[in-house]
Amino acid sequence: MSDVFVVYHSGYGHTRKVAEHVAQGANATLIAIDENGNLPEDAWDKLNTAKAIIFGAPTYMGNASWQFKKFADATSKVWFTRGWENKIFGGFTNSASLNGDKAVTLEWLNTLASQHGGIWVSLGLPPANTKAAKRTDINNLGGSVGLLVQSPADASTDEIPQGDLDTAILYGKRVAEITSRFSAA
Repeated sequence: MSDVFVVYHSGYGHTRKVAEHVAQGANATLIAIDENGNLPEDAWDKLNTAKAIIFGAPTYMGNASWQFKKFADATSKVWFTRGWENKIFGGFTNSASLNGDKAVTLEWLNTLASQHGGIWVSLGLPPANTKAAKRTDINNLGGSVGLLVQSPADASTDEIPQGDLDTAILYGKRVAEITSRFSAA
């Protein structure tokens, strides 16, 4: 069983594709939050035994989707017992706009992890911020707190910029590497 889990909500499939790439990099198991904001039956047990949890949510109206927020509110039962204290956490978000207030969502995911007493993993990659930068470059949106992804509103899941998907794999690897360092200590 995996030590790293990616728990995410995806409204239109784009965030799911990003979650798959993050999970690929982290060798993680995916846990989807359904359209009603619920987890599969055994998901809470998996998250409770995880060494790392990576949160993923689309950014809608300047924050995570209501389905992800329902999950987050349900974690208060775990918070009350400090059940996720000292776990490794990371997070990512996706929206149609280049900015789309994604930073607000990432900071909120970071705050959620911090309330649980978790250890947050930043993106750890320099931005692609020169005139020559392209959407195929790693970290072309210039994130640092976590992974930022942009999916144009009229794009299919197959049209997510490759640089964002490649960055997702690298972020998953970073979370897994840091998790293994903490596990080895």
